[in-house]
Amino acid sequence: MTRKYFGTDGVRGRVGQAPITPDFVMKLGFSAGKVLVDQGRKQGHLKAGERPEILIGKDTRISGYMLEAALEAGFSAAGVNVCLVGPMPTPAVAYLTRALRLQAGVVISASHNPYYDNGIKFFSAVGTKLDDAIEAEIEAGIEAPIACVPSSELGRARRIADAEGRYIEFCKSTFPNEFDLRGLKIVVDCAHGAAYSIAPHVFHELGAEVVAIGAEPDGLNINKEVGATSTAALARAVLASRADLGIALDGDADRVMMVDANGNLFDGDQLLLAVVRSRLRRGPVAGVAGTLMTNLAFEHALAELGVPFARAAVGDRYVLEKLQENGWLYGGENSGHILCLDKHTTGDGIVSALQVLTALREEGGDLHALLARLELYPQQLINVPLGKGFPWQDHPGIHAARREVEAGLAGAGRVLLRASGTEPLLRVMVEGRDAEKVSAAAEKLASAVREAVSA
Repeated sequence: MTRKYFGTDGVRGRVGQAPITPDFVMKLGFSAGKVLVDQGRKQGHLKAGERPEILIGKDTRISGYMLEAALEAGFSAAGVNVCLVGPMPTPAVAYLTRALRLQAGVVISASHNPYYDNGIKFFSAVGTKLDDAIEAEIEAGIEAPIACVPSSELGRARRIADAEGRYIEFCKSTFPNEFDLRGLKIVVDCAHGAAYSIAPHVFHELGAEVVAIGAEPDGLNINKEVGATSTAALARAVLASRADLGIALDGDADRVMMVDANGNLFDGDQLLLAVVRSRLRRGPVAGVAGTLMTNLAFEHALAELGVPFARAAVGDRYVLEKLQENGWLYGGENSGHILCLDKHTTGDGIVSALQVLTALREEGGDLHALLARLELYPQQLINVPLGKGFPWQDHPGIHAARREVEAGLAGAGRVLLRASGTEPLLRVMVEGRDAEKVSAAAEKLASAVREAVSA
């Protein structure tokens, strides 16, 4: 399905440039309000005469104030009441939308992007990301002029004062009652983002001694040299404070990375395997979903455990679709998006970290002993510029080079060619057990692509 504005994670772009402008966002709010209200009535979530309500949360970007006001105006014009919660993690909006029985949730965030980007993403009444068909319906209504409802039917806005406390208690509820975090010193990097006033409290209230970094947002510093996409600051802080481990969230707190006491970094694949092993102690795990970028070592580790594995397209929404398709509960991306559908409807950095800490308490020992058992295979990624519309999928020279590289790996590696969704690039990725062989194979395949493009 071709979409003009919605990408894999809502609408996103540079603030002040289409589509992230006040006028567009107001139209988006109006169209979304009309569509989501219609959906609510069709699905029975709205009773006759009941005024629909939608939750709006945001991260700490300075542009959030402007976009929040524009969205609120659009929803009000459509006759929709708005609940405002201010800075709030993306998964918190998903939870609160479901817990408060609202028609939808909206997050104003560009996740791990710099402050000058922003975006809008939606959650359904049950706390899941919207289906493609609903997003397409919202897009179709954006071009139409805003037809404001009569004044007596305009939406109102109210602020939910206890939203942070509700979400903190929810996060804590996903950690077993028989365990606590006493005796652990944990550095929590909030990326100067949406979890800055939430994440430290969660881990502290469970008993840990918490050192918070990246918890002083100024509207311009979100994700800047901190957080899950820039973990050097976390490693330094763990070493400097002699902490037992560190947890890094991204700007909207839906992904997580962790480091051990020596500053060694562990990614989403390694964290997810620890969660799966923990669940296996309680019973069978039907299957696990990853993406095209999931490390081959993770797939091999699951095979040794007798757990089925399936790959989805890159993006946590596609991991969720794969889980729903197969009736599975666990999945994720190496970037740190982890889905535990027995705990939440969406990826949640804080909840995911708590599941890893549950595994740590079950096994005893330290984080390195828990996570280092999955040794990731070397992976080489090379970005090759592509001309617009270049038919790389059907090019015989690229196909021949790929077959040759795959034959050289002899079943001990994997090749992935993937066009970037945001840039005119072909991503050439090779991974396997032998680092030198992987590097040489990636360079060989990238050279074949460059030659094909230049010809």
